[in-house]
Amino acid sequence: MDQILVYVTAANDEEARLLAETLVNEGLAACANIVPGITSIFRWQGKVETSTETLCLFKSTSGHFAALNRRVLELHSYETPCVVALPLVDGNPAFMKWILDSMPKAK
Repeated sequence: MDQILVYVTAANDEEARLLAETLVNEGLAACANIVPGITSIFRWQGKVETSTETLCLFKSTSGHFAALNRRVLELHSYETPCVVALPLVDGNPAFMKWILDSMPKAK
């Protein structure tokens, strides 16, 4: 399967919306889901930190990931944003086809 789910955390709802609208409008994602109000506990520069963030889930393809990742890094406010791709190994066939049909050919 070529379809992927890209997990990105954003500093706030506004940044998440900017990422979502940009990536979908630029054809790097077929869809974006924004989940506000997640709590993240993480180690940063030797200390344990807690932060409220907004989660973005992008449906895309592996062929678009490099460009999607570059675009997130350009737009994101974090020094080291979380951008990870997870393969979609199975799913509703009609939905999986929709992801592929919604994406332009990867460059």
